[in-house]
Order: sequence, then C-alpha cells, then structure tokens
Amino acid sequence: MEFYAGLDVSLEATSVCVVNGEGTVLREAKLPSDSDAIELFLSEWGVRLKRVGLESFSFSAWLFAALDEKGLPVVCVETRHAKAAMSAMLNKTDRNDARGLAQLMRTGWFRAVHVKSREAQALRMLLAGRKAMLGQAIDLENMIRGLLRPFGLKVGQVSVGKFEARVRELVADAPALEAIIAPLLDARAAMRLQFAKLHRLALAAAQRDDAVRRMMTTPGVGAIVALTFRVTVDDPARFRKSATVGAHFGLTPRRYQSGETDRSGRISKCGDELTRAMLYEAAIAILTRIRRAFKLRLWGLRLMKKKGLKRAATAVARALAVLLHKIWVDGATFRYAAGMKRGRGRRIAQCA
Repeated sequence: MEFYAGLDVSLEATSVCVVNGEGTVLREAKLPSDSDAIELFLSEWGVRLKRVGLESFSFSAWLFAALDEKGLPVVCVETRHAKAAMSAMLNKTDRNDARGLAQLMRTGWFRAVHVKSREAQALRMLLAGRKAMLGQAIDLENMIRGLLRPFGLKVGQVSVGKFEARVRELVADAPALEAIIAPLLDARAAMRLQFAKLHRLALAAAQRDDAVRRMMTTPGVGAIVALTFRVTVDDPARFRKSATVGAHFGLTPRRYQSGETDRSGRISKCGDELTRAMLYEAAIAILTRIRRAFKLRLWGLRLMKKKGLKRAATAVARALAVLLHKIWVDGATFRYAAGMKRGRGRRIAQCA
C-alpha cells in the first residue's frame, strides 16, 4: 500500500494529512511550522511515504529544503494546481486544504515547482531590495515635486544628481518651505545612498557569474536584466527546449477553445513578474535606443510597424528570453552577424 501526505503550511502552524492509495484519510494533525516536528510526525508511524506535498509560497522554499535534507519525498506544488484541488472542498479550512493536497499527491494531477537554490534566493532578495529602494526614492521625489507645485515651484526635468540642488534653489527664498523640504531631501539622499550600495552588490554578483557576463553581450541586456533572468531560471536544465522559456514567463498569448469558439487573448502574465518586466524593458531598448542593426531588432521593427510598439516589444521580449537561455546552455555569446531561424511561428536570433 502506498501512502501520501499533504501539508497546508502557514508561518505559525502546519496542518498535516496522510492518506493511503485509495484516498482514505489515515492521520491528521496540526503542528508547529517546524521541519523537526513535521518529520517526527510523518516518520513515527513507521510507513514509507511516496510523496509529501506542500503549496508554493514564500515560506515553502525553506521548509522544502529542510524536509528534503531529512530524506522525505517532498514536492512543491504549483499554486494554481493546489487551488484547483482545494476548491473541491465545501469549506475552506486548513484541515481541508491539507486533505486536498494529500489527494493531489495521490492522484498525481499536479505540476511540481522548481525550488530555487539558496544562492539564487539570496540574489533574488538583493534584486527585490534594490528595486524596492529605488521605487521608494522615486516616490519621495515625486512627492516633493507635488508638494512644491501648489506654490508655483516647478522642479522640471533634472538629473538624479542635480535634483536636490534644484529643489533647494527653489525654496531658498521661502524659509517655511525650506524647513519642511529639508528633512525630505535628507531622507531621499539616504535612500539614494542605500540604493547605490545595493546596486553595486548586484553589479559585483553579475561580474562574478560567467553565464550572466555572456548574456550581457546581447544588445539591450545589462547586468540587472541578465542577473534577474539567471536568478529566476536558476537551473537551465529545467527547460528541455529554449522555446518554452517565453511561455514560462507569461509572454505567450492565452488561448480559449470550446466547440466552435477558438480565440487567442492577451499574454498570460504567469510566472515571475520582475523577470517579465526586465525582459520587456530590454526589448524596448532594442527597438528604440540601440542603433546598430541586427536580425532580432530588424524583425522587431518590422513587427512594430504592423502591430505597434507594445506588441512588438512583447514579441521581442519573448524571443529575448529564448535567446538568453540558448546563450546560457550553449556557452555562447551574442553575434551581430548571426542568422535567423524559424520556429513555431516566430523567428529568433541565433547565437554563436
């Protein structure tokens, strides 16, 4: 007889359910979200589990690694599949969620999620912190602009380095405004300083990674774009074909087919949002800022004339994801003189 377990994990407590091959619930418990407590509960019964499933979320990466080190056959389930299993329950409770995950493990109707390495998770934290710090600094700058506008003071278009001097110049003749703006400018300066530190750490990490340096030979792909792509994919062997990488990042159209109805919609936007945004920004740079001609850019410009900038940039971003994966797998660098090849209705630039 085969046995399966489902774990509904939260920060403080974890509901555990064990079922047999026929789907009968054998054991249930609510335990602390601690790998030792969960491992003890699952092993003290003396049966060999075939699969132990938990839903993918921020805390699951740590628990997955801890249970895997203890020799448990743990599987991290894609969130949409887990939600489909849990929706079959009449009432949503932690206990029922654990039961749904256990049944999902028994039936095998799920897709396992790749759990990133500790190194990739640390780099991901660096990139997320860098983005958050930059966003906060920009929000504060926009707030300062908005506060000055009712007094007829316009900051205008200035560089990041000259922003503070411009604002201080505007409020120099208004002591009351200067007293208010000064602390805000000090806070902005501190944010910009900490952002610069995080940015330097990201650049250093990109410089140390051979795959990232090779990806950066692609026009429009800088250190942050390449590092984000590398950290999100983590293991290039996850994809048997490079052509599937674009779909993984939600850059392919949704399709709905039922009876006589068959239509394609907007891109799915599944997968990692940060990586998708980085690829899109790189595609915009290829289409609007890079002047040197190469096959991917020329293809994108032709598409832009027919479909517009946004659709063309999305298509180039999808092709760029495929290209970066090929560069990573093949140990290659980008070649401007590379040809084009057809594949599944689209053309992508080859790499050396």
